[in-house]
Order: sequence, then structure tokens, then C-alpha cells
Amino acid sequence: MKKFIADPSFWELFPDAAIGVLTVKDVDEAAQLSPDQAGEVAQLLKEANAAALSHLDEGVALSQNRAVAVWREAYQKFPTKKGARCSIEALLKRVSKGEPVGSIAPTVDITNAISLKYALPIGVENMDAFDGDLHLGAMAGGEDFLPIGSSESDPPRPGELAYYDAAGVVCRCWNWRDGQRTQVTDSTTAEFVAMECVDPERLDALRAALDELAELLERYVGAKVIAKQVVTGACPELLIQE
Repeated sequence: MKKFIADPSFWELFPDAAIGVLTVKDVDEAAQLSPDQAGEVAQLLKEANAAALSHLDEGVALSQNRAVAVWREAYQKFPTKKGARCSIEALLKRVSKGEPVGSIAPTVDITNAISLKYALPIGVENMDAFDGDLHLGAMAGGEDFLPIGSSESDPPRPGELAYYDAAGVVCRCWNWRDGQRTQVTDSTTAEFVAMECVDPERLDALRAALDELAELLERYVGAKVIAKQVVTGACPELLIQE
């Protein structure tokens, strides 16, 4: 059995945060959609790019929009690598510049669509690659971490928040950079999905996003839901895999 556990060190910094957790099995990462399904996913992504504009105020700097500002503020509460930003900022930056997020693969397109529509960061990991339970908490510093696309280790700083397991870091700076060891590939079938919310006024949006993502992954790539829950300080852990 594997659990997801948000450590006390996380809640000390973010007592009002919420983590939407979805775990699925039997995912077909290399799914070949029918022409009709492919069209539906393409339309979903197109509409999400348009919907993302509702989270951006015209004439206001990207960093001052609430969906981004709350994460800029959050990243100031723990040590981070210089230049690290929440993943949702990168997506909204593209939209703000008139560069819609394009198609990559069905599961990526679906995840990006939900992230854009609700302006919430979403991360996906290969759950079978976890060494024991997955945690979110403060690092001692120096834990093993090899970023995707790099040949050099890039360990976290002391006090940095990260997703981690018994073998090292899974994602640095909370939701900034994923590691190679647990990255999703075409052969991945069991996945851990996290979407984070630091704005207490957006908990309903988080729940809606979690439900919609689960339904879309079931519909288009054969995913079967194992667990789906919003993790909070009152309920800081969840069984994610039997």
C-alpha cells in the first residue's frame, strides 16, 4: 500500500491550503483516439485556452493577477531556486502573450485544459515509480533529485518544500520541476495527480476541477479511479494505491 502524506512542516506554512489528489490505473498514455474523440479533446483545449483569459485582467501585469499573485506570495514563504515559479504561471503567461497552449498528447492535453480552465497547477507522476509513501514537506537539503531533461543532480535547498519519497525528491519547489525517476512515459499505467490551491476562496473550483479531470481521463484514456480526495490540514493523508 502507498499513501500520500502532507507533512506537518507543510501545514505550518500553509494551514489553509488544499491539495486535490487523484490516483488512477489502467491509463493508456499512448492512446490513439478516434477522429471524433481527437476533435473533442482539441476543442476542449481550445475552449480552455479561451477560458484562461478570464483569470487575467487586461492591462495588469501577469504577476499581479490573482491566480499568479497567490503563488508568487506562496513561493516567498519557503526557500526556492532562483527563478522558480509555479507551473500555472507558465501556462497563463503563454495565453497572456497570445500563444495558446498547443496539443501534445491526449493525457497532456486534457490535463493542460483543466489547468487552464481553472487556473490551478497540476502535476502528474508515475505512481509505480514511488519508493514507499509520497510526502509533501520541507527538505533537509541535498536529497537526490535529477530533473527531467538534465544529466546533473539538482538537490533541494534546506527548508524547500517538495514532493518526496524514500528514494529522494519527486518534484522540487513544491510544484515547479519534476524529476526523471517518476516522470510519466508511454508505458506508465498508474498515475498520481496533484492539483494545488492556496486560495481558500477557490476550494469549490478545486473540487470541480478534480471531478472533471477524473471524468475526462476515464472517458478518453481508459483511466480507472483509485482515489479522489481534497487533502487538507484536517485530513492530511490518503491511501493512493493498494
